[in-house]
Amino acid sequence: MVEVGLTWVRIGEFAWSRLEPQKGVYNFQWLDRAIETLGSAGLKIVLGTPTAAPPRWLLDKHPDMLAVDEFGNIRKFGSRRHYCFSHEGYREECSIIVSALAERYGSNTHVAAWQTDNEYGCHNTTFSYSPSARDAFRKWCRKTYTGKGNNGDISVLNAAWGNVFWSMEYENFDQIDLPNLTVTEANPAHRLAFSRFTSDQVVSFNKLQTDIIHGYSSSPITHNFMGRITDFDHFAVGHNLDFASWDSYPLGFLEDRVGESASLKKKFARQGHPDFQAFHHDLYRTVGRGRWWIMEQQPGPVNWAPYNPEPLPGMVRVWTWEAFAHGAETVTYFRWRQAPFAQEQMHAGLLRPDGEDAPAMAEVKAVAEELRDAGDVEFCRASVALIFDYDADAAWRIQPHGEGLSYFDLVFDVYKALRSLGLSIDICPSKMLDFEGYSLICAPGLMYMSSALKLALADSSAQILLGPRTAVKEENMSIPVPLPPDIPHADIAVTRVESLRPDMPIPLEKNGAVINYREVLEGTSLVTLKMSNGAAVAMSEGNIFYLGAWLDQEGFLDLLGPICDTARLETISLPDGVRRRVIGEECFWFNFNEEAIEVSGLLLDPISVLRQVTE
Repeated sequence: MVEVGLTWVRIGEFAWSRLEPQKGVYNFQWLDRAIETLGSAGLKIVLGTPTAAPPRWLLDKHPDMLAVDEFGNIRKFGSRRHYCFSHEGYREECSIIVSALAERYGSNTHVAAWQTDNEYGCHNTTFSYSPSARDAFRKWCRKTYTGKGNNGDISVLNAAWGNVFWSMEYENFDQIDLPNLTVTEANPAHRLAFSRFTSDQVVSFNKLQTDIIHGYSSSPITHNFMGRITDFDHFAVGHNLDFASWDSYPLGFLEDRVGESASLKKKFARQGHPDFQAFHHDLYRTVGRGRWWIMEQQPGPVNWAPYNPEPLPGMVRVWTWEAFAHGAETVTYFRWRQAPFAQEQMHAGLLRPDGEDAPAMAEVKAVAEELRDAGDVEFCRASVALIFDYDADAAWRIQPHGEGLSYFDLVFDVYKALRSLGLSIDICPSKMLDFEGYSLICAPGLMYMSSALKLALADSSAQILLGPRTAVKEENMSIPVPLPPDIPHADIAVTRVESLRPDMPIPLEKNGAVINYREVLEGTSLVTLKMSNGAAVAMSEGNIFYLGAWLDQEGFLDLLGPICDTARLETISLPDGVRRRVIGEECFWFNFNEEAIEVSGLLLDPISVLRQVTE
């Protein structure tokens, strides 16, 4: 590992059965030896807590600790992540094993960082409909809707959820059940409350571990998040971490989580989507408050996607440099040696199962050598802010108003358009109120917008792009009056909405089309974008623009171009598969194409990265 140029090694994240083979019987000798062996060689260790893989004896002790899916099926032992976040007995067992680890290794100089659990939410494991979740949800509702403890007034919740509809009113909190297995759809306010509760359970579960570790160790703590897992608030989890990290699998994600055309997936099958990894780099940079890593970088074919091609030669190097260009402190690879057994035996590593080098090893060595001669990438605020909100994603998931429509896809479409204009982007939480230094702020699809955020945007000197579906709901999913978006100083109202079939796009007056979703806009503010029939698609008042439709990429570019010009942002029309990242006085160019591309006076080699110092 040292010869390759690696400096960090992560261990222990699934080792509970070997650390505690029986209740209260610990075996740390093998881990002591591993830590000493690695540390003596000069390697730094990320020590993982093993709570994502509880052992069989623990399930025998707590048979009701398993999660239950929305259809009432128990999620059994025999894989991983087989626990319910709300089970108090399991939380207590987690606190015991984490305390034992932290006490033993908290002052070990080789243990230079910690990781809690592993990939919260992976395999659809955030939500549980177990009796433990039901009981905890009732307590959460008492606290959230009354603030008076067990003697609270249920009428507050009934009013907030609109339970008078369909005679859904409750007489007390113990009558509240979980929003699954209902005859038809459950109350959207009920579902949103359960989503918020579930997110809070993940946050508190993570905080349980970080509080224990911080009591024994001064080394920083992270969690390895995933790509397009949106069913809990990562910003809230990140508040209790010292830095964020995420697991980047460009080829697996392209097939498994990116909603793109078959032709695009084919074109980039061995490279990954040119924007998907960058989006998450920018997201987790904010989750970690400026500090973030790649904890798992794909080095070869994986085992879990619908199709698992091998990366093109050079892609591991490009992916690694792309992470550094977006501010990563560290990129680690999963895994060192391909396991010859169990579920991940088809998941490539830097070594083959026989211990010989896999193809990615040479690229990792090359990056390590390049880093020795390269200065650090300067961290600085971008010129464009894109607001992303996990609560909004939940609201869209509950009420998409059209088959397959999602908040993530809308935000990602805006992100792709901004990136194709050569812009660098910060992804910001909806609770952020300081936008000093940004020239353009975008908040598409943010269904509920707080009054504080509305005022902060209204007071900003940046160009502001809102919509569609921004500020169209109150906090508990009801439609506000005055009609949305109710923007200060603007006369714009959404009076009707419709979702569109995939085969019925509506042409815009100039370029592009309305797709998926459209709002009917009324008011006296200036119409800045129209459909071919003359109907308003976007309206503006001063520096605030409201977009009342989901646009295709051509339409987004037609809308964003003039707004960027007004914001005095330097844009460039980039070819497909070419992206740039400007940070400080440097510009990184990435070519995901298998052929050389000339752009902005530069010739970019196939599958390449070019680091350029700007004037």
